[in-house]
Amino acid sequence: MGTTGVPGPVTRSTLRQQIAEALRDEVLAGRLHPGQEFTVKEIAEQYGVSATPVREALVDLSAQELLEAVQHRGFRVRAFSVEDFRYIVQARALISDGMFLRLAARSGSDGPGFPDTAETASLVAVRRRGEECQRAAHSGELSVLIGYDLRYWRELSGLFGNPYLTDFLHRLRVQAWVCTVQHLRRLADLRAHMWAGHTALVDALVRGDAAESQRLVAESNTFSLDLVERLTASYSADGSRNPGRGQGG
Repeated sequence: MGTTGVPGPVTRSTLRQQIAEALRDEVLAGRLHPGQEFTVKEIAEQYGVSATPVREALVDLSAQELLEAVQHRGFRVRAFSVEDFRYIVQARALISDGMFLRLAARSGSDGPGFPDTAETASLVAVRRRGEECQRAAHSGELSVLIGYDLRYWRELSGLFGNPYLTDFLHRLRVQAWVCTVQHLRRLADLRAHMWAGHTALVDALVRGDAAESQRLVAESNTFSLDLVERLTASYSADGSRNPGRGQGG
């Protein structure tokens, strides 16, 4: 891990957030592996900061279920199992289905009730994120895709107007990527292994087509679940240890 590169003085709360985000990015990048353990002191020395904001950041990441506290030893990167991943996708689907039912209710027989002018402008920005997602997916740039994908879905879900659901869905998507990354990093060519329907989803929303929007989200969830199950089975079949089992409860 590198340093945070934080310019100038910062408050403790800001530093806490920066450390949490930096460590989350390390996990998403696969540089911190599932099951890897470390102490507050080690992270504090790595980033050249005091122990207090590091401890706070690690507690925050534990609350997000990305880390696990290990008694008398520090913290461990959580290893998500395939079963964990199924539950994550199921929870994500239940929430998004509710959102699209609301969208369908806003759409009457006289035409789509979503989006209005302001929402359309916001969707234009989200669509640009989707274009970047698709470029990264088609070229196999996993780190780039993860960054844009997280922003894309957060901004998209934010248009439904419930910040609690937006935050919860974002947490689920981060967890899903953490689980998926450990499998994708073993592949030499990622281009056929990443969903790329981002702009089609935005276009369906612009048309107010709730049914097609819901179908595309379901397609994305199914694609992700099939991918993780297939890669896990392939990894287990070669006789290697499956790092996603036994530690993700």
